[in-house]
Amino acid sequence: MIAVARWLATVAEENRSMRIVIVTAGSRGDVAPFTGLGRRLLDAGHQVAVAAHPSFAALVGGCGLDHRPVPGDPQGLIRDLARAASRKEAQALTKAYADGLADGVAEAVAGRADLLLTAFGPAPLSRTAGEAFGVPVIGTYLAPSFATGQFPLPNARSIDELGPAGNLAAGRDVLKRAEGVFAGAVTRLRARLGLPAGASPAPVDVRPVFHGFSPLVVPRPEDWPSWAEVAGYWWPARPDGWHPPAELVDFLQAGPPPVFIGFGSMAAGQGERLSELVAAAVKRTGVRAVVQTGWADLNGCGADVLAIGDIPHDWLFPRTAAVVHHAGAGTTAAGLRAGVPAVPVPVMADQPFWASRLYALGVAPRPVPFQELTADSLSAAITTCLSEPSHRRRAAELARQIAAEDGTAPLLVHIGSESAG
Repeated sequence: MIAVARWLATVAEENRSMRIVIVTAGSRGDVAPFTGLGRRLLDAGHQVAVAAHPSFAALVGGCGLDHRPVPGDPQGLIRDLARAASRKEAQALTKAYADGLADGVAEAVAGRADLLLTAFGPAPLSRTAGEAFGVPVIGTYLAPSFATGQFPLPNARSIDELGPAGNLAAGRDVLKRAEGVFAGAVTRLRARLGLPAGASPAPVDVRPVFHGFSPLVVPRPEDWPSWAEVAGYWWPARPDGWHPPAELVDFLQAGPPPVFIGFGSMAAGQGERLSELVAAAVKRTGVRAVVQTGWADLNGCGADVLAIGDIPHDWLFPRTAAVVHHAGAGTTAAGLRAGVPAVPVPVMADQPFWASRLYALGVAPRPVPFQELTADSLSAAITTCLSEPSHRRRAAELARQIAAEDGTAPLLVHIGSESAG
């Protein structure tokens, strides 16, 4: 943190805005929150670029931010890993992705930056590039990222409470596995950038860290280090000049609020099966539905179902009766912001964690694991969600409380205070 303060003080003395690069990787949910954070930084007078995969150039640019491309196609990687004929082939695919991402992060930082903000996944690469180019790094993580005795971290092998010692052990296991993903890429990147060989930096080595979720949803654990904060949500920016499709507006006006159903970047290649399943569940439940195609390529069947592409959740979700989703961090946050109940259908990674939080908060019925999803189970979950008034009451109450938060403010204050000091 001392290095961050010294660098920011130098920038302040030179009386110029900072060139801030936000580094992220993964699916749309890993990028969208940083468009909102970036816009706030832009409004504060800084120059802001988001280093993300090429497929998100339009998303980033449409929000008025510069885009610095980093190689990689996460959707294609998921598809190719599913088709890999052997463990060796899967490892080769992962290595190529990690090395490409490492090169892209280094090039993004070399393109001039005064400060790096990094997501959790690429944090070891960001820290390495920051070290090489003399640029301080601040962590901007979207999920809890420090082991705690209070709960198992997202991505733990089990979401069951294990007691303080067990929760800590589960969290450390998560962090060890996360560090291993980019360990080889970090070693190769250090050699390429002329840095001395050494232990690969881990995401927890970045400091300070601001977490972009509400303390109402996950309170800050008391056993976290002092420099790890829970700031509040960073809401995605809406693209400049965006207007809802006329077909969607007409559908919403033609009847009662529909149920939203979407699985985001999950279930690629399962579109046909899921589309039939969703159509059957919607018919049995007797509701209208807006189905988001996503990476699974869902489609709508019937007069009461409309299939859509990417639509800003902050516009759509308040117009729905409930949201059925994979419980990704971004979609979970959007549903909470809208004040509508949820039906979580977690697939993998951090999704079981967020699904369990929705259930614990009282805004959703018990999660339906994706592996157990059938037309009957989905229909039953939607019925339970809509027929229990407490879900909607609690969702509306929580939304009002979250609306009073400003998740970007703590980061802006930190940057400003360090610059002044």
